[in-house]
Amino acid sequence: MAEQKKTGAQMQTLRRVLHYLKRYWKWLALTIVLAVVTVALTLYVPILIGRAIDKIEGAGMVDFDAVTRILVTIGGSVAVTAAAQWLMSIAHNKIAYEVVEDIRNQAISRIEQLPLSYLDRQPTGVTVSRMISDVDQFADGLLMGFTQLFTGVLTILGTLLFMLSIHPGITLVVFVMTPLSLFVAAFIAKRTYSMFRVQAETRAEQTAVINETISNQKVVQAFGHEPEIMQQFDDVNERLAAASLKATFYSSLTNPCTRFVNALVYAAVGVTGALAAIRGTISVGQLSCFLSYANQYTKPFNEISGVVTELQNALACADRMFALIDEPAEIPDAPDAMTLAHADGAVQFDDISFSYTKERPLISHCSVDVKPGQRVAIVGPTGCGKTTLINLIMRFYDVDDGAVRIDGTDLRDITRESLRSNLGMVLQETWLKSATVRENIRMGMPDATDEQVIEAAKAAHAHSFIKRLPQGYDTVISDKSGALSQGQRQLLCIARLMLSLPPMLILDEATSSIDTRTEQKIQAAFQKMMQGRSSFIVAHRLSTIQEADLILVMKDGQIIEQGDHNSLLEQGGFYAKLYQSQFAH
Repeated sequence: MAEQKKTGAQMQTLRRVLHYLKRYWKWLALTIVLAVVTVALTLYVPILIGRAIDKIEGAGMVDFDAVTRILVTIGGSVAVTAAAQWLMSIAHNKIAYEVVEDIRNQAISRIEQLPLSYLDRQPTGVTVSRMISDVDQFADGLLMGFTQLFTGVLTILGTLLFMLSIHPGITLVVFVMTPLSLFVAAFIAKRTYSMFRVQAETRAEQTAVINETISNQKVVQAFGHEPEIMQQFDDVNERLAAASLKATFYSSLTNPCTRFVNALVYAAVGVTGALAAIRGTISVGQLSCFLSYANQYTKPFNEISGVVTELQNALACADRMFALIDEPAEIPDAPDAMTLAHADGAVQFDDISFSYTKERPLISHCSVDVKPGQRVAIVGPTGCGKTTLINLIMRFYDVDDGAVRIDGTDLRDITRESLRSNLGMVLQETWLKSATVRENIRMGMPDATDEQVIEAAKAAHAHSFIKRLPQGYDTVISDKSGALSQGQRQLLCIARLMLSLPPMLILDEATSSIDTRTEQKIQAAFQKMMQGRSSFIVAHRLSTIQEADLILVMKDGQIIEQGDHNSLLEQGGFYAKLYQSQFAH
């Protein structure tokens, strides 16, 4: 039952690969024509050689004119064969890499549509491995399949036909022994698919370990975690070595086993051919032709068995790739979803409940009413749900119960694109793309002029350090660039927000990595920027939110207190204790 299920999965994967190939049927047709030409001429050459041998009857009995004509024909056939093989290689590469491009485009498109819940639970390295390593392995297998499978099958069929035209009896001996090669190749190939799948999965796990270690190397070194990382890597490396060795060992059995069978076929042809030549039913030239065909006939079985092994690996990698492509996308916008042109900024949390996993409830029956233009601060201990509220406003996640509304409309009835175009966001964790400083600031407003970019940078107090960079605003940076400090990266993200200035703002620990003096200047810029805009500020430093119109105090996923700074202090509750703990002498 399990075997049937595995075979069915393989066939399903193969059908999907063939579906991608349908777009390139013209190139496929060209490769088939070229393969026919290549095989026909390759098989014609032994016949010509046999004829040349028959023209050499003995000493002084050589028909040099006939031999010369035959050699010229052989030279022409070889030249045409070489040209056809060259063109066929170009066509194969075209098909293989176009298919790979299609798959990668579809995969990256799917990643952009995946819900954050998938990206949160899936290690980044695994996804990277599927996008790069698995697709490369698939391309190699597909290319080898095109290169050797067509010509191999055609060579087998063509050789049988040519042999039948020379001597049906000897051909029957070859044909009877053929199933041995097929049986050996099929027996081994059937057992290698699961091994290559385990290899691909372990390779992805290794990529995840490497990716996470390199991207967090400072943390690893700071906590002296190198021995544990090395132990973790050694473990996955040993499992990859074992899986690779097992898969490679079984797949490598194919070639020697089929070669042994091929040697048996060659010996059988030699013995039966020699007996036929003695009886005079076949000439010496035809016997040499038959021996050549015996080699040419059995050689494709070696190649096809190798191709089958590679295709097993390719299908295993394709299966993992298709698993990513088949991941359910985030819930699409409703067909009648409205476009939010310019939000007034009224936000209501209407009896909402939400949890990342059903086993761990987080927010339960929460209600808040934010008026247009209000500055709302969200405070509370780590893990209380502050950022979760922001995720719900941005609709990175949908609520389980209740509704989040903007200007009276449920977020689920608004298109995501228009919703997020009305929200500007600066996070504690910065993100910069590999591009120039100017392009990073322009991300939210691609058509902004250079003057607007510079004004935004000045408002964010980033202009001075940008001018000190080697190429100023044209300096190429990246998210992991060591040329910028964490604080400077955060200033660029703030400049990005100040350039686009949407109707609503979200500042999630936006100044956490900035020195106190610069923070005071930026806070003044924020105060000016927030005038008339509904703003949500997540902060641990309570000194930064004292001017907020509404402070939401959260604990264990619940809003336990609401009010402005002075009223909350007068209550003497949880907020008052937080404030006193930060400013106690």
